[in-house]
Amino acid sequence: MKTVVGTAKTNTWALIFSDFKEITKARLALSVVFSAIAGYFLGADRIELTAIFLLAFGGYCMVGASNAYNQVIEKDLDALMSRTRNRPIPSGRMSPSTALIIAVIMTILGVITLYILNPKTAMFGAISIFMYTSLYTPLKTKTPLAVFIGALPGAIPFMLGWVAATNDFGIEPGTLFMIQFFWQFPHFWALAWILDEDYKKAGFKMLPTGNKDKGTAVQIIMYTVWMIIISVIPVFGITGKLSLSIPGGIIVFLLGMVMLVFALRLFEKRDNASARKLMLASVSYISLMQVVYVADKFI
Repeated sequence: MKTVVGTAKTNTWALIFSDFKEITKARLALSVVFSAIAGYFLGADRIELTAIFLLAFGGYCMVGASNAYNQVIEKDLDALMSRTRNRPIPSGRMSPSTALIIAVIMTILGVITLYILNPKTAMFGAISIFMYTSLYTPLKTKTPLAVFIGALPGAIPFMLGWVAATNDFGIEPGTLFMIQFFWQFPHFWALAWILDEDYKKAGFKMLPTGNKDKGTAVQIIMYTVWMIIISVIPVFGITGKLSLSIPGGIIVFLLGMVMLVFALRLFEKRDNASARKLMLASVSYISLMQVVYVADKFI
């Protein structure tokens, strides 16, 4: 009997933990934390493990809070889509009030933790939550420009790490911000291409032209080109303390060109398989590019 009760408790805690990961979108949050830590390494003169821990914990809290608020606001729309109908709130496993409590607690913890690093880091973290929940989320059903608005808070993590390390915002974190800002368009539009039918069930307007057509593919190519250009600008020594060697710049350029090839293939074929390959290439690009930047500084 005790074994059965113990197993039931274990299963209950496993389900609670699983729902917490889903309400905070753990995989996405961890990728954001990775970007922030990469930015910290680029900005720091001396690496401090305490600062990295505070940045990682505070960053996860801020992203997790944004995602929890988002799922509270969109609970009825999530129930309409195949991809999201089994999320904790629309499935009934978690009440909206519980999710809201989680979001509020994580917001408070995140702001306090980032404030311990420095006030600017906390300010940018708070701005990202506000823009994501108060601007991007309600605009998704109204205009494709929501993606542009959403790209602003989405571009903060990479630069947030630099600000956390230096307590300063200048051309260096601004450049990191622009790299991740332009990257988000091909990444997210490739994802929106794949999920277009599902998104339309909830009335989301995510593709720039509203359709999986040449116009959308052309914009994906344009933003990919801008991403490549911004990513290699530090090679020319015009971005302050943020620098990139010629070999590092060549590697970053080639990574971007791989992504551009997939974008061109999407323009040619305009099918979900091509969009999926571009989306996966974009995920690889952002991580590898950040690794190259960090390695280039320390090697």
